Amino acid sequence: MKLLSTMAAGLLTSTLCWAAPGDQVDFPADYKTNFTPYLSLNRTQNHDQYIRLYINNKGLSGTQENGQLPYGSVIVAEVYKAKKDADGNVLTSKLGQRLKDKFALVAVMERREGAAAEYPEGLGNDDWDFAAFKPDGKRVNKDLTACAACHAPYKDSHHLFSYEHILTEQAMK
Repeated sequence: MKLLSTMAAGLLTSTLCWAAPGDQVDFPADYKTNFTPYLSLNRTQNHDQYIRLYINNKGLSGTQENGQLPYGSVIVAEVYKAKKDADGNVLTSKLGQRLKDKFALVAVMERREGAAAEYPEGLGNDDWDFAAFKPDGKRVNKDLTACAACHAPYKDSHHLFSYEHILTEQAMK
């Protein structure tokens, strides 16, 4: 019996150690009705995309003493292709914002204890985990370490591009 429990513990430990980035992030199917939309703008990383951001109630509950959003915070980004003219140039409104076109991707960030261990050294980003889904909720096979690498330099804003906007939304609650 002791041998069986030792084997089971070893199997559980090896399973947890082999978790890949994004494996434990589920598609939040209710994000449009149960999350708060807090920002829509031109996507800074891609010149031909527009993004709309949502956050769950846990993320809006406030920050911890260190300024981090609590574990269980989930941020959803709807990523849209930008409209283009016949020559392939991105169209913008009179306000200078890209005009959204095709709904292309749902990117999800979830702050989960231990998520940093799933990423290469230096890309743990304070336990933010990443996943990508098609608009219908099917998982996209994507290199999530690239997502972590893009967010890694933003240590001062807890690895979030929109940190100040989240704080503003929290203050309004």
